[in-house]
Amino acid sequence: MPAVWRPLTALRDNGPMSLTRDDLENDSLRAAIERSQGGLPLFSRAAFNASLNAMLHSCTRGADVWVFAYGSLIWNPLIHTVEREPVTLHGFHRRYCLWSRLGRGTPEYPGLMLGLDFGGSCRGVAMRVAAGVAEHELKLLWRREMVLGSYAPRWVSLHLRKGTVRAIAFVVNHGHPHYAGKLGEDTMVKTITTARGHLGPCIDYLENTLTGLAAHGIHDRGLVRLHRLIEQSRGKRK
Repeated sequence: MPAVWRPLTALRDNGPMSLTRDDLENDSLRAAIERSQGGLPLFSRAAFNASLNAMLHSCTRGADVWVFAYGSLIWNPLIHTVEREPVTLHGFHRRYCLWSRLGRGTPEYPGLMLGLDFGGSCRGVAMRVAAGVAEHELKLLWRREMVLGSYAPRWVSLHLRKGTVRAIAFVVNHGHPHYAGKLGEDTMVKTITTARGHLGPCIDYLENTLTGLAAHGIHDRGLVRLHRLIEQSRGKRK
C-alpha cells in the first residue's frame, strides 16, 4: 500500500504569516524584498513588465485564461477563478528544485520550494480565469510568481473533460541563481525540516501542498515519501 500522508503537528508554530491578495494588490511582496537587503535577485520592473506584456499579448482576445497549479497556487491561489479541474500535465514534473531565501528561508539558511521542471508528468489543477478580469488577475499572478524571475512562464496543453486547452505554467528558470538542480533526499529532508522564513516554516509549505493535492484526489508518491522521511528523521532525534 502507498504511504499515507498525515500532518506533522509538532512542527507547527503560533501564527506563521501568509501571503494575501491585498499583498498582491499593493505589490507588497516586491517591497518586502527591497527592504530585506538580503541580496535577493529582484526581477527588474522593466523585465517584469516585458514578461507580463508578452503573455498578455499572446492570450486570445476576449477568451478565458487557464493556469496550471502544482504547488501553493492550489492551496493559496489568491487570484479569482471560476472553475477548477484536476489534470495531468505531460512533459514536466513537480520537485523541490528552488531555493527560498525569504518566504520559506533566509539568505543564510535557505529553504526549498517546489518547481515545475522538464521531463515526466505532473498531476495538478487547471484553474480558469474569466476573460473580463484576466488582465488584472494575471498582473497579480505575476506579482506573486515573477518578482524574482525564478520561473519562465510558458503555454502548455492540458487535456480536460471538455477538451484540450492552453494554460499558463510557471516552469523553473534554469539560469536563475535560486535554481537548485537535482537534490538528494538527505538535503531535502534536512532543509525542509529546519528552514523557515517570512511566510513561515518550510514544512508548512509541504504539508499545505499535500493537503491541497489530496483535496483534489491527487496522490504524489514522491512528496508523501519525503514527508515520511522527515517524520523518521525527527523520530531519531527525540
